Amino acid sequence: MKDFLNNLVKLAKDKHIENKKYFDKLKKKTPKNLDYLMQELHEAEFKKTDCLTCANCCKTTGPLFTLADIERISKYLKQKPQQFIDQYLRVDEDKDYVLQTVPCHFLDADNNCMIYEVRPKACREFPHTDRKKFQQITDITLKNIPICPASYRIVEAMKKRLPL
Repeated sequence: MKDFLNNLVKLAKDKHIENKKYFDKLKKKTPKNLDYLMQELHEAEFKKTDCLTCANCCKTTGPLFTLADIERISKYLKQKPQQFIDQYLRVDEDKDYVLQTVPCHFLDADNNCMIYEVRPKACREFPHTDRKKFQQITDITLKNIPICPASYRIVEAMKKRLPL
């Protein structure tokens, strides 16, 4: 995994134009079975992928925190929401709450999430490759490919199974 992760940014960069063109075609002519295919590819990949061996998403990027996330996590940490915001979050250029720093403060040395049971929605859904109406989130997927080995492999499998 470590070798693949070290090469992932280069692999993703080499495939970026190809993937962008593929996703542009996908948006213009979306197959009826796309969501089913993505669910199948996502499940197959995550049967063989252990995120705890990687945690690159937690080490290199931060999720968006919704107000519901902030309420839930602050309650779990026995803090007031504003205390949680002040201690861990900042407002980004899009006016969203994001982590002040990465890697994520809640990632421990074994790549476990210390707030896993109450983690943000964005973390629960990452890398979003099994979302309904996948064609609407291809921009997110393009951003996730250099971060997430599973996302890279799912897109490569998708292109083989669904040539456009």
